[in-house]
Amino acid sequence: MSRMTLEKVQTIKTLNNIAECGLNVFNNENYRVDNDSDSPDAVVVRSFNMHDIEFDNNLKAIARAGAGVNNIPVEKCTNQGIVVFNTPGANANAVKEIVLTSLMASSRNLFAGISWTKSLAGEGDQIPKLVEAGKKQFVGKEIKGKTLGVIGLGAIGALVANDALDLDMDVIGFDPFISVDTAWNLSRNVQRAMNIEELYANADYITVHVPLTDDTRGMFNEQTFGIMKPGVHILNFSRGELVNEADMAVALESGKVGKYITDFPNENVLKMKNAVPVPHLGASTKESEENCALMAARQVKEFLETGNIKNSVNFPNAALPYTGKRRVAAFHKNVPNMVGQITSAISNYQLNIADMLNRSRGDYAYTMIDIDNKVNGDVIPGLLEKIQQIDGMVNVRVI
Repeated sequence: MSRMTLEKVQTIKTLNNIAECGLNVFNNENYRVDNDSDSPDAVVVRSFNMHDIEFDNNLKAIARAGAGVNNIPVEKCTNQGIVVFNTPGANANAVKEIVLTSLMASSRNLFAGISWTKSLAGEGDQIPKLVEAGKKQFVGKEIKGKTLGVIGLGAIGALVANDALDLDMDVIGFDPFISVDTAWNLSRNVQRAMNIEELYANADYITVHVPLTDDTRGMFNEQTFGIMKPGVHILNFSRGELVNEADMAVALESGKVGKYITDFPNENVLKMKNAVPVPHLGASTKESEENCALMAARQVKEFLETGNIKNSVNFPNAALPYTGKRRVAAFHKNVPNMVGQITSAISNYQLNIADMLNRSRGDYAYTMIDIDNKVNGDVIPGLLEKIQQIDGMVNVRVI
């Protein structure tokens, strides 16, 4: 599907309650927030399910105020040239705190102990005696000196690893795709596992911080439980589907897995012995919601005003300094001679190219070209139509 758009006052639509600090990014004459619009330029969303929505041709971007984009039809957006942003790292501290809280609380049987204590309501003056007699069933273990395995050393995993070291734990990490930026922020005292089996075999506690992919789906299963230490605690604040729940139930029942702490409860999890179901609170803090909203809004604003892309899940990152010159921004198939055809169309209109950038990702690519000539108005007559006619072009606009 090909589309052509021109610049105007930009309409922003939100599909969830978005923190005010994020909406304030659009508080000027160039934007209007209209949640009833059928033709927005951009959508800012949290968890709203967008899979059944038909997108208007005017839609240029969707920003997810959070890391996961399972609620957004990413492939469909890519085919229509709609950039999908997320906000990696914006909620990292919130998730880190709940991981460490759950790590300690479950190790000390705090959740079960509190639940049992509340069941004593009505026992009156006998409660202190009952507590003293019953507390031995909740004797736990300290995390100091134990080994924490961290799978995935991105924004969240790196924070968890570093803080666990400060709690006097030994930390072993595994991430074959660790970025240079994360590596700089990761303590040198985090031991590197050469393969994930090494981590499984040596960790007393395992926390996972990886996206859900075909490779990671069901990564915790009967086979991998067999490699782990007996009684290992597994913390899952990433995606419920990373765990084979039938295998987990068996491992918990046998004691092979001592505790399963998950932020993704369902009917299966609630029936598991020694499962600790957290009601999806990982990023549920005021600060996290504000950070995500602000980051999402700024990324959308930058893209609408300059064409630059940062933290897209379906198009390449692309940044070309914006100097105020007219900029042609084109999404197209990643096939030979696309850039040549675009620049040829521009030169046929006697226009000079001041700067340009081309980035690709998979089957698609993105090209930005700054035009050196002074051009009055938004439209260079006929140019957009000419570029749009190029075979493989998805959409093009002038900024």
